[in-house]
Amino acid sequence: MSDQPQESLPTSKVARAARFAKTGFKVGANYVQHYAKKAVGADSTTADLHQANAEELYGTLSEMKGSVLKVAQMLAMEKNLLPPAYAEQFRQAQYQTPPLSGPLVVKAFRDAFGHSPSEVFDEFDPNARQAASIGQVHFARKLGKDLAVKVQYPGVGASIQSDIAMVKPVALRIMGLKEETLRPYIAEVEARLLEETDYKLELSRGQAVAAKCGHLPHLQFPTYYPALSSARILTMDWLPGQHMKEFLAENPSQEVRNQLGQALWDFYQYQLRELRQLHADPHPGNFLFSTTNGGTVGVLDFGCVKDVPALEQQQFLALLDPATLADPGRLENLLAEAGVLRPGDAPALREMYLRTLTQSLGLVGRPFREDTFDFGDPTYMQSLYALGDDLMQDKDLRQQREPRGSAHFVYLNRTYVGLFSLLTDLGAVVRTAPATA
Repeated sequence: MSDQPQESLPTSKVARAARFAKTGFKVGANYVQHYAKKAVGADSTTADLHQANAEELYGTLSEMKGSVLKVAQMLAMEKNLLPPAYAEQFRQAQYQTPPLSGPLVVKAFRDAFGHSPSEVFDEFDPNARQAASIGQVHFARKLGKDLAVKVQYPGVGASIQSDIAMVKPVALRIMGLKEETLRPYIAEVEARLLEETDYKLELSRGQAVAAKCGHLPHLQFPTYYPALSSARILTMDWLPGQHMKEFLAENPSQEVRNQLGQALWDFYQYQLRELRQLHADPHPGNFLFSTTNGGTVGVLDFGCVKDVPALEQQQFLALLDPATLADPGRLENLLAEAGVLRPGDAPALREMYLRTLTQSLGLVGRPFREDTFDFGDPTYMQSLYALGDDLMQDKDLRQQREPRGSAHFVYLNRTYVGLFSLLTDLGAVVRTAPATA
């Protein structure tokens, strides 16, 4: 895949479908080539096949950008869902994809402001510092301030519904699900993706969350500039710090890692328990880490914010409550209230769900049952991955892979998967017990 700037972007429904179909043919050809080699005794491993297809698919998604690339980014956070080759390729969507060329960036500014970026700012770097799924970020200066300017890719908002319809068969095949069982969950993802393309909404949410969470220690939020922003261009302070990979390469002390992890943990606990609103895109590309004041986290990108209804908040917290796991009857009642267990379930099916969810909550809920938790303990994450593998191999569970429960849990679960992943990468020891008033 080339790192050269993109001169054009497929924006129409027909152009995007054609680009995706072209990749489908290439992936199919890779399968044919793989089995042909095996038939004649030549060397061709399944890993080689996954690698070739992952590179082809990621190359297409990074060229198309938008919601299809966002789906890849989400899949990369689900470490047990994809073969390693796909997970590694898709993880790139969290940091860097080929940026748009200068002329396309200038066109976006002329459409929004009637002026080129060099006329809007005192200084504007035409080379994107970061390019991801929905937009890319440029460095700029105005009136002595260092600014980050996010420019949305053309056609992203208009293509979301058709993109999801196009990608849906692939996702259904990967996860072994039927469309009718997945419909409310797809609608939830589609709603969040549409919100992510509304930079005016992101600006107001970023301002609101910063105001509500500004008292939390060791966090930093950018100031946003409405006069320099539009529906597809968002201007904010350029925050100091590094992304996770570069930050960890400098080998920060355990004390710094712990403070950063604590800041993240407290941020998400406060959002869930007090605000019922979550920064629901906690992948590494949306945070900046520094050793300032013993460890400071810069929080970026409020495009994906999940408002959590009171009922789902109560259910989620109750399922993580240590008392729930200690009381099988309470757990069963909670799962029935949440729609995971249904009145018409056969006894064997009900027992299977209770067994697997007791296992899962026992392990996933461990940090919530201890006053302090070491996310750097390799045995914990190994246990989580092993549980995921065991559940994927469970014949009874594979036959019942239909999603159950509220669609609101899609982003609640995603948020905590992302948070746990961040804390594990940091190797942080965190005080996890809820603060008392």
